[in-house]
Amino acid sequence: MVKLSPSVLTSDFLTLKQILPQFEASGVEMLHLDVMDGIFVPNISFGVPVIKSIKAHTNIPLDVHLMIDRPHRYIKQFAEVSDWLGFHYEAGSNVAETLKEIRALGCKSCLTIKPKTEPEEIFEFLPLCDMVLVMSVEPGFGGQKFMPSALPKIKAIKAEAERLGLNLEIEIDGGINAETAPLAVEAGATVLVAGNYIFSADDIPKTVEEIHRL
Repeated sequence: MVKLSPSVLTSDFLTLKQILPQFEASGVEMLHLDVMDGIFVPNISFGVPVIKSIKAHTNIPLDVHLMIDRPHRYIKQFAEVSDWLGFHYEAGSNVAETLKEIRALGCKSCLTIKPKTEPEEIFEFLPLCDMVLVMSVEPGFGGQKFMPSALPKIKAIKAEAERLGLNLEIEIDGGINAETAPLAVEAGATVLVAGNYIFSADDIPKTVEEIHRL
């Protein structure tokens, strides 16, 4: 079954505490948290204190996505409040060492690529990853249109992971909805990040159920 990681970036943070029990009852597997620094991406979101407060109110594993410059500087702090911790290949850190550090600190490691990055560029790092995140929009803002160019990248990463005998989750983030989710799953995605589609729904549990049926 496909896993769902609702992105809280598009939520109303003042009412998020009331929504978390709905996610738990619906069997949501992760919560996606986008950390933006205004440098690596042209937007600023939140940091460790907000994630810590969310973690205190749910047992859902937290899927933290660092969209920050030189993320190796902050791995230890974010590992303390994360279950899955990912950063961008393009962000200016020693990729292999950062992935190893994430695992050493007890988190699942995730490496993320932007739309213009070819999947072959990260093949050498796959054995150090528990998950790879393929962006299907330019990182930085929610509500963007899905980029179909992400689909062959997912297929390529899946094929290489299978060739290497790796048990790798493949996550996709950006423009996921009822129309694009099946395309992503067919390509090989195992974790779907959805923001607007989830939080703008009139019936969140029903929408979660629809995605899980994929």
